Amino acid sequence: MKNILLFVFMFCSIGLFAQEAPEGLFIGSKAPDFKGKDQNDKDIKLKDLLKKGKVVLVFYRGQWCPYCNKQLAALQDSLQLIIDKGATLLAVSPEKIEMIDKTVEKTKAEYSILHDKDLKIMKGYDVDFEVPENTVTRYRNSGLDLEKLNGENGTNLPVPAVYIIDKESTITYRFFDKDYKKRPSVKEILGNL
Repeated sequence: MKNILLFVFMFCSIGLFAQEAPEGLFIGSKAPDFKGKDQNDKDIKLKDLLKKGKVVLVFYRGQWCPYCNKQLAALQDSLQLIIDKGATLLAVSPEKIEMIDKTVEKTKAEYSILHDKDLKIMKGYDVDFEVPENTVTRYRNSGLDLEKLNGENGTNLPVPAVYIIDKESTITYRFFDKDYKKRPSVKEILGNL
């Protein structure tokens, strides 16, 4: 009996210390409110944006990610179509503000992009994860230093995700795929607005 209890205790303890993989929020969930400053030092509050209409919320890894840049540039190209549907586009990154400025340079983004200070937004939407040390080392060896790019956010990244949030703060659309190469098309996003 003691051996069984010891096994159960050890199994549960391991689970407590292992980082759980993010699952993201699901359709029908209430979207957590948040606030932050965008690349123009403008205060952005989700609840204020929702008073105007739906919000398309995009989580991206950083200006160094070609898949992110392609997605953000495509959204910029279709920004007027999103606005015409009565929605606001908003992106969130763990990178420091200086790096977000580089994202804007690369993608020509005119919509707000927030630096997720202390990962509060990413954690609220359950998209954050700490990059495994072997991957951090590979990135660093190829000239990509996540700790330098993310500052206090360290080696954390979001699973690239897109949520559409309605005026009642309910998530009505979700794209969440741990394969960072996969992104929803602008057509799919527009079809869900």
